[in-house]
Amino acid sequence: MTESLPSETGQPSGERTASKFTNRLAVASGIVALFASLSAADAYGFAGMPAAWWLLPVAIGLAVAATDELIRLFAKRGLRLPGMLLRPGVAVVVLSGIVRPSEANDWLAASLAMPAITHVVFLLLILAVAVIDYRPDRHALQRLASAFFVASYVGMFLSFMVALRFVDQPESNRPSMLPLASLVAVVKGGDIMAYIVGVLVGRSKMAPLLSPGKTWEGTIASLVSSTLVAWLLLDLIAPEAAGLPYGGWLLYGPLVGLAGIVGDLGESLVKRELQAKDSGGLLGGLGGVLDLIDSMLVAAPVAWLLWALG
Repeated sequence: MTESLPSETGQPSGERTASKFTNRLAVASGIVALFASLSAADAYGFAGMPAAWWLLPVAIGLAVAATDELIRLFAKRGLRLPGMLLRPGVAVVVLSGIVRPSEANDWLAASLAMPAITHVVFLLLILAVAVIDYRPDRHALQRLASAFFVASYVGMFLSFMVALRFVDQPESNRPSMLPLASLVAVVKGGDIMAYIVGVLVGRSKMAPLLSPGKTWEGTIASLVSSTLVAWLLLDLIAPEAAGLPYGGWLLYGPLVGLAGIVGDLGESLVKRELQAKDSGGLLGGLGGVLDLIDSMLVAAPVAWLLWALG
């Protein structure tokens, strides 16, 4: 029987791993319980609230928190972004996702018109502020590009998650919760399996320079898990849904799962460049808000497109 080697703090590595896992499990359980409760309230229109209004405060909170984390990370690298503009601006872009023009009934892409317009106006405003606030030797172009990135990465991508709440819109009934729920379940199902398999049997590093913890074994397990979750949700649990994504679960699971992996690695790239281990510490063992939603941000447009084509 082998023993775990003690760390610099004197705590065996095995105990540290178990403690970290327990902490993550506790935080994750609380988040799942909260999301499930709000989703149920939103699905049934509790207290007479319109569709999405129970979940909208969550989306706005995630947008502001993720934006704040990125602003802080960039500040540590000497790039001061216009936080007083970015935080409310990103929230407005996300909020605009609830606006559904009547044309969206015939052409679903019209439902993204307001987020797209709001996003472009927001970028123009950021540019105007950068011009007015220009000073030599203050890395103006880098700051402008970074602000554009934050506005698009958090604002526009998260607006796709809001739009998913309305993508399966029956003519007379309340829009289905299935598209949004499927995104969260498929992506997070893959994330969880990637972590478990990576810790237990992961040996082959996938991107050692970018994310040393990622392994090919975990990635394969993630895609298998995402496909299995899609099958369970779309084929067994909700086969009577008003609509299904293009290609069904067999295409939806792998593509959305793969997009989630790209999103996870994309945030790793950001953190690597900004020399940060986590985006923040708000969620304890899970890191920051951006660490929680990174995979879903990139997977949301893919999920929306598949549902829109279905």
